[in-house]
Amino acid sequence: MLRIRVARRGAWLAAAIYLPIAAVAAALASDPVTTLPTYFLAPFATIAVLSGVVGVALLGAGLTPAALGSRIDAVVVAIAMAIGAPVAATASLVIWGWVIDSWMGESADLAAPFLRAAVLAAVQVAPLVAVGAAAWVLIVRRISPPLPEPPPDPPSGLPGL
Repeated sequence: MLRIRVARRGAWLAAAIYLPIAAVAAALASDPVTTLPTYFLAPFATIAVLSGVVGVALLGAGLTPAALGSRIDAVVVAIAMAIGAPVAATASLVIWGWVIDSWMGESADLAAPFLRAAVLAAVQVAPLVAVGAAAWVLIVRRISPPLPEPPPDPPSGLPGL
């Protein structure tokens, strides 16, 4: 139960830290689909921010237990978060592009422009992502209790194994 609470805390913290970064990325992003009217830009930006934050929150939940290990583990997790957060956010946005494609029929091809715009925006906010990853690890390590050691493996009944 403690691991679930710790993972949940890490997910919420990752979402909170990356929400402003995602908003900056959405503000800097280019219009993914220039053929659509401009009033679609705000809903696309909202979808991008919300889906990206959800992807980063899932990544945060998965990485939280490892962040509570040794200091070397924490450094590795910070690097993994800095690399994985833009990937998780971009993948979530591309999934939305495919969903919108399926709603609009064969005439739309939004996944590729969403991918292009998301990758370019992620590159523009890369320093913020690195700072956010380091802050996430430091805060997770401060607010979460240490996890108990897993129980040792039971001895097998067969000799030599």
